[in-house]
Amino acid sequence: MPTSSVTYTATPAEKAWQDHLLLNDFYGLLDATPRRTPMRELISTVLSHRTTHRDEELAYDRMLETFSDWEGVLQAPTAELAHAIRTTRWPDTQAPRIQEILRRIKAEQGAFTLDFLADWPVEQGLAWLTDMPGIGLKTASLVLLFNFQKPVLPVDTHVHRVAQRVGMIGPKVSTEKAHHVLLELLPKEADVLLNFHKHNYWLGQHICFFAKPDCPRCPLKGFCNYYLEHYGPADAAALAATPLQWQGEKLH
Repeated sequence: MPTSSVTYTATPAEKAWQDHLLLNDFYGLLDATPRRTPMRELISTVLSHRTTHRDEELAYDRMLETFSDWEGVLQAPTAELAHAIRTTRWPDTQAPRIQEILRRIKAEQGAFTLDFLADWPVEQGLAWLTDMPGIGLKTASLVLLFNFQKPVLPVDTHVHRVAQRVGMIGPKVSTEKAHHVLLELLPKEADVLLNFHKHNYWLGQHICFFAKPDCPRCPLKGFCNYYLEHYGPADAAALAATPLQWQGEKLH
């Protein structure tokens, strides 16, 4: 792994770019090919709130197996839909939200499609999506970036935590505000933004834990404020001990 070209006193923009370069090597570069259809990305992300990836996938599969298609989900008794997605954190809340989202998409577009967002300006797409029940800036940004390669940056709790600890954003910058602050530090290129989001999401999920982060294994230790505060400056031995690539459980 290349050693960091920045230090603890680097600017937020310098840290953000070095973070991007190091994590590209650590996790491997991802391309911007959509992983899911836009409708699946939207509804799956709604289901994923405070829910594990496994339980989100189980809820989505059960929902479509039970009700066949989006029209079936829309017309289903809400209590039955809630039962089908029961592995999510709040099925009784998410079921009516999903049906309202589907109702509005069908009413406005005449079909269950989000393809029109490809032609909309970013701000218009964000405003339209976040006007839906249960869809915040993170979910809207995920759909626009992952499916339509729009220059937006989703920030969840993992990305936010890493960015604060490293020193890319200040300690009082909220998750909502971080969407805009971090975006200004990076090139407005979909492949860069997607990799930055996914890599820092994985880092927060598997190394930069909320409690007891595994700092000795982190590739960002050479310029991370949190590491400096708790361990002191990373010496040559500490930097050399960092794994060259991610070694752990499967990423998603």
